[in-house]
Amino acid sequence: MKIIVGLGNPGIEYQFTPHNMGFLAVDRIADRCRVKVSHRRCRSLTAKARIEGVGEEVLLAKPETFMNLSGMAVRELVAEYEAEAERDLIVLYDELAFPLGTVRIKHNGSGGGHNGLESVIGGLGTQDFVRLRMGIAPAREIRDGARYVTSPFRKGQYKAVDEVLETAADAVEMILREGLARAMNKFNQREKAEAES
Repeated sequence: MKIIVGLGNPGIEYQFTPHNMGFLAVDRIADRCRVKVSHRRCRSLTAKARIEGVGEEVLLAKPETFMNLSGMAVRELVAEYEAEAERDLIVLYDELAFPLGTVRIKHNGSGGGHNGLESVIGGLGTQDFVRLRMGIAPAREIRDGARYVTSPFRKGQYKAVDEVLETAADAVEMILREGLARAMNKFNQREKAEAES
């Protein structure tokens, strides 16, 4: 079974913050599939979903362990569903190094200082899994990154956030339907083309 995990922090106070882009993206996919991510399993809120054009059910998950301990939940999910991280796992999360509006797909590599991703790598014992990074950096310079990522988005950012979530959902669907290479080619190239224009 394919497992799509969004990283974030549980609790109403974190619901619409940059650090919860992973949760928001999983919810966007769930909305498209007309399911609610609400079943408690493996320290996560989960839902089984069918994505059009994908032959098997997928599991949507939002760890409830808080960001820095996400690896505990992801490890349990992978074990519970007898998945192989390298082939079956997609992790969605925020990326402060990229501007808001950016979506990038990557297959492996380090956690890059992202505590949630570092925890997932540690929990799984491998860096070899698909990750989808959503840029959250605002146009203005920020002094306190930790405070920014856990503060609610500003009203002026709502449109860009909505567009990123749509793009992320499109990208996940394409990975599942057409494969990682085609999705990377389409979505990573699009970012490059927009940067050059």
